[in-house]
Amino acid sequence: MSLPDRFKSRLPRNKTREELDEHYKSIESVGLEKGDLLAMIIAAFITFMPILIIAMVVFYGLIWLLFLR
Repeated sequence: MSLPDRFKSRLPRNKTREELDEHYKSIESVGLEKGDLLAMIIAAFITFMPILIIAMVVFYGLIWLLFLR
């Protein structure tokens, strides 16, 4: 079962095609508010920076053990 088929199977059966299209358009029209983009960027940094720092420490440790010791 492909991904679109799984999505189609979760659609409500009692809605017409026009009602579904109207629902999708209302979801698309919500958009972002004034500070949403900045909040998403800050959240991404808070999420990814510790992982990147840990990865850099591990790589530095391996390089130190293999080449600099």
